[in-house]
Amino acid sequence: MKDLFTPQLMDKISTSKIIAVLVVEKLADAVPLAEALLQGGIDILELTLRTPQALECIDVISTSFPEITVGAGTVLTPQMVCNAKEAGAKFAVSPGFNPMVVKKAKDIGFPFAPGVCTPSDIEGAIELGCRLLKFFPAETIGGLKHLNSMAAPYKHLGLSFIPLGGLNVNNVSKYFADPSVIAIGGSWLAKPDIIKAKKWEEITQNAIEAKKLVK
Repeated sequence: MKDLFTPQLMDKISTSKIIAVLVVEKLADAVPLAEALLQGGIDILELTLRTPQALECIDVISTSFPEITVGAGTVLTPQMVCNAKEAGAKFAVSPGFNPMVVKKAKDIGFPFAPGVCTPSDIEGAIELGCRLLKFFPAETIGGLKHLNSMAAPYKHLGLSFIPLGGLNVNNVSKYFADPSVIAIGGSWLAKPDIIKAKKWEEITQNAIEAKKLVK
């Protein structure tokens, strides 16, 4: 069955290994934030739709940095799927599995990775054509041990996972080494308080350190 993600997009995610997960409160922070992460070697971003400015931030980053692949996170409704695509996002993810949301993404040809944490979640996502899944909340639900146990019955289907939740520099190495993990979601790279303080050099350094762990 054809996946919602194109081979080209899957290749870029697989090569990057890290998706910076961001909550941006101010539109003015979007460009310097993206620039700081790009200087640190991270070129895939997930802007969560938790703030009124999120869609505008996706638009301005997509326009200003064509080399950056910008996605939308916390996409919870079919309308948000449409909004994310119209804003210029190249993909979207959700914290959980909502069939109506996935169906909308499929209908409009928009790459989408639903969140899963149970076998039932995985089977529902598979039924709708998803092969790239977000594993959330990763650490609090059992980490890599839980992921491997949960995903084992579906190994022959070639599923890939993006763990997110509780990951940091102290525990990501084990995730990078796991063959079922195509990339990880890094919310620690640019936390909201660091963005608000405009500590761009610190964000660049966080990105550099994270990329070192990939290697």
